[in-house]
Amino acid sequence: MNKKISLGLALSLIAVSMAVTFILTSFFSLQSFNKKVVDVTEKSKKYTSLQTLDGYIRENYYGDIDENKLSDGLMKGYVSGIGDKYSRYLTAAEYLTEKNENSGELVGLGLTLAEDASGYMRISEIMEDSPAFDSGLLDGDIITAIDGLDVKEAGFSEAMDAMRGTEGSPVTLTVRRDGKEQEYSFVRRSIEIKTVKAEMLGSQIGYIKITGFKQNTPQQFIDALERLTTNGAKSLIFDLRGNGGGLMTALQECLDPLLPEGVIAEAEYKDGHTETIIYSDESELDLPMVTIVDSDTASAAELFAASLRDFRKAPVVGSQTYGKGVMQETNEMENGGAVILTVARYRTTVSDCYDGIGLTPDYQVENEDENVDAQYNKAVELLLTSE
Repeated sequence: MNKKISLGLALSLIAVSMAVTFILTSFFSLQSFNKKVVDVTEKSKKYTSLQTLDGYIRENYYGDIDENKLSDGLMKGYVSGIGDKYSRYLTAAEYLTEKNENSGELVGLGLTLAEDASGYMRISEIMEDSPAFDSGLLDGDIITAIDGLDVKEAGFSEAMDAMRGTEGSPVTLTVRRDGKEQEYSFVRRSIEIKTVKAEMLGSQIGYIKITGFKQNTPQQFIDALERLTTNGAKSLIFDLRGNGGGLMTALQECLDPLLPEGVIAEAEYKDGHTETIIYSDESELDLPMVTIVDSDTASAAELFAASLRDFRKAPVVGSQTYGKGVMQETNEMENGGAVILTVARYRTTVSDCYDGIGLTPDYQVENEDENVDAQYNKAVELLLTSE
């Protein structure tokens, strides 16, 4: 027997349903509104505090204020304030240098510099085929002045700015060694950064050292692979020790010829969606391989080793890696500077993200004797026993 409800009861039910819907919608809308009000209030407090600080400094600071430096300082402070060690703000000059370095070329003298305990600059590395290479400068030399600018008085950051310049521009360095100072004059020029070095170990093992992943790294890498395999390499060692990472696009181009077809690695963003960051086509190099890593192997270099291991191409030899499994995105600002911001976590499609943990090698080997490269020896041993 079919049951029917009266028209009045039906209208009452509809009214109740609409009321409940209105209450729920109002509740969630109110929550959203309250959250926005709190956000706006908190932001207002921050900007009010900043405005108060700005007024106090402008009224009382004895010196002159460089508005450009102040603006850059505010931007740097904001990004630093989020507490992420990989995110940073770059001034226009710093961003230009970053772009040049990522391209695999830089304009300068070919010096890697560090802040010395004395307050001056210490030369930690001199690039081959650079203006400084045949000058007589040595690793460990101390730079005390740049075009007459005292490095210690200026501070490391300002001294680094003084080191920068356009191609063809001159610069004079005052260098201290064994207590004696000498001046060296140079002309800045464009220098190609070599991130791949390759050689044959005996007649059958090819060795490739990768120090970073820049725009020109894939071409150097492919050239090295072709040269080694043409020369008879039947197996390969990839040495990633000291490699702090670099561009994901460069990493993909290096991994592509080594791996089977398919999605190799993905990035997960704040809203939960994922994107493919490493894809390999059907071309695959079928040779025994080993990777060597250490505590300074990070980011894209870790993903290189993880990808080869996860797809059963190469075991990992060495020590626990750094553990950087997050990806940064560069956003250029209107003032010519840029924000480098952490936007995603990444991993291979086989294993979990290693951020904050690092990769544990299949063969954990430490170089305890500075005269013996035990990690390198273990990699060679694995390939010789696999023949």
